[in-house]
Amino acid sequence: MEEKEIHFVKKVSKELGLTYKELGEKIGYSEGNLRRSVSKNQLSNQLKKALELYLEIVKLKRSKEKIKESKELLATLLNEIKIITEKSI
Repeated sequence: MEEKEIHFVKKVSKELGLTYKELGEKIGYSEGNLRRSVSKNQLSNQLKKALELYLEIVKLKRSKEKIKESKELLATLLNEIKIITEKSI
């Protein structure tokens, strides 16, 4: 039995934990437009591009946050090394 492919709007909505209304607000589409796209199993190039770009933005924001956390951790570790080094001199 062949597995049916999940509609891209539905997939993105689920992946980001957003309702169609919330997702639509993020990408400039109405909830109705997203629901229609899913129910008719259609995806315009514009909608696909909007979803892809929004996913990329979310991923970049997450990466930025991880880099910020790593930078803060590194600064703390370097400070601890400096303190230990000064005590041993």
